Amino acid sequence: MNLQVRIQAFTELGEYLKTEIQQKASEKLYSAQVLNPWFTKENIDKALSAWHDQLKEDMLKAWLNPYKLQEVEQAKKVLIIMAGNIPLVGFHDFLTVLISGHNVVVKMSSTDNVLLRLLIDKLISIAPEFKERIDFIDDVKNRKFDAVIATGSDNSAQYFEYYFKGAKKIIRKNRRSVAVLDGSESAMELQGLANDVFAYFGLGCRNVSKLFLPKGFDLDNLFKAFYPYSHVVEHKKYGNNYDYNKAIFLMGSNELVENGFLLMKEEKSLLSPVAMLYYEYYNDMHTVEQFIDENADQLQCVVSKKDIPFGNTQNPNLWDYADGVDTVEFLREL
Repeated sequence: MNLQVRIQAFTELGEYLKTEIQQKASEKLYSAQVLNPWFTKENIDKALSAWHDQLKEDMLKAWLNPYKLQEVEQAKKVLIIMAGNIPLVGFHDFLTVLISGHNVVVKMSSTDNVLLRLLIDKLISIAPEFKERIDFIDDVKNRKFDAVIATGSDNSAQYFEYYFKGAKKIIRKNRRSVAVLDGSESAMELQGLANDVFAYFGLGCRNVSKLFLPKGFDLDNLFKAFYPYSHVVEHKKYGNNYDYNKAIFLMGSNELVENGFLLMKEEKSLLSPVAMLYYEYYNDMHTVEQFIDENADQLQCVVSKKDIPFGNTQNPNLWDYADGVDTVEFLREL
């Protein structure tokens, strides 16, 4: 099963995601929503659409051609421990291992174990050769792997580092994304920022969780751009987080700015909770650049006029690697 055959199989899978999956697997899609209430139909559709856009022959070749991949002499067994914060968040790792010619062992998240199975079943129906290259496990103990790719919280990352200390590995921790505004942003750019903040309820590491604003910036400009997302508070889990965090922060005598669906707090930290957005004013752009440099290992995306464009954080290309770690290169070196 050579590289071109693998590319063609994933291309066919991408076509399936366009319309057929909605017609032929509606019950499965609904069961994914029931399993994880954060996985609304809108969010599942968004994830499927994003993968439809990426799983095209020209995109796959543009991604892989620079590596000049050679067929591996002996496929390695690569364990992927997946997160479950947004739909199909672990699919890129899965794709990368298989497209590189290796075998994948998947430990799925308990909150995202329907959609991936659905895509894998379809992939195997397209190219049955993949069946012997894919395995699933619930427990990694007493199992041997040639390499490990694990994504989780900062706490779980410490466990992964210890447990797989002798293995070749990529361990991903919590990351956050920030946006830097200079005050000249257009209405369209601020609308894009709204998507960066609210897509997937802000649960992804690519979601903007903190803003750097020039001194004197009028927050009303943001609230106008954010208003189209006011419906998020009607979602039970988001609404509960909004109410809880509002109560907690007010009890602590914190000053909050709110609009009924988003809490905003002036704060130096990056780790804003669900339904809250931190912001910080600056006088000198140099101080912002210094902060970004000093916290680079905690940042996934930086949104600004000179970095990632507003509105694009949740639309990564295949070559936009999580944590900036080139997964294909890692697998080439096994």
